[in-house]
Amino acid sequence: MNEIINIILLGIVEGVTEFLPVSSTGHLILATKLLGYDATRWEVFNIVIQLGAILAIVVLYWRTFWAVGMGLLRRDPVSIRFVRNVLVAFIPAAVIGLAIHKQIEALLGNAEVVSIALIVGGFAIIAVERFAPKSNIVGVADIPLPKVIGIGFLQCMAMVPGVSRSGATILGALALGVERRTAAEFSFFLAIPTMLGATTLELVKNRHELVSGHGVGLAAIALGFAVAFVVALIVVKAFVGIVTRFGFVPFAWYRIVAGSIALAWILSI
Repeated sequence: MNEIINIILLGIVEGVTEFLPVSSTGHLILATKLLGYDATRWEVFNIVIQLGAILAIVVLYWRTFWAVGMGLLRRDPVSIRFVRNVLVAFIPAAVIGLAIHKQIEALLGNAEVVSIALIVGGFAIIAVERFAPKSNIVGVADIPLPKVIGIGFLQCMAMVPGVSRSGATILGALALGVERRTAAEFSFFLAIPTMLGATTLELVKNRHELVSGHGVGLAAIALGFAVAFVVALIVVKAFVGIVTRFGFVPFAWYRIVAGSIALAWILSI
């Protein structure tokens, strides 16, 4: 029973944090450490349940994806640019992620790295919000290709746990002159191929552990997936509203406070 409760808690953490610029992976690592779990055993669980949050984006933006799909059949330039931008921004993460996969894995159990990255990322958000150029790009399809490539490379910073994939892409977009709502939505859409790729890689690599039951079982992953999906449905809508009205600074201060508390706790152990 206790493990079921913890699985639900981890699913909630994933659903709440996946699309906020606060690092879902970092929070899952900290939560796993707080609950006293073996980080290696729960590594696959923490990555795969992110697909639940990704599914929430597909459901929430199904009209957008439908319109883009129909547009592609008509060879509509806007739809073509939309797909091009998402795929081009995904390529750096795919190439670099495969090249340094082992180094990334070595950091996934390091809660101290997560704490420091949360703090540094918080100050980075405040700086970007203050000094970013005036936003004049509205719409994912309207982001110029050079800026798309830049956002794609900036997303790779999130390979360090605690940096936040959504945070890196959103801040990169803001710094390059993309308005807030578009920056957030581009991060949502870019998450789909990025997380699908990461999850597929983990499932293939750890297929024997999943079958043998040495890691977290498929039933636990399914429950965490479902919880993350439901929670993400709620959070994404609220997030877009908060960002449009207040910007990203509230999340910056949350990162700084949470990272400081976590670091103090880790150093005291």
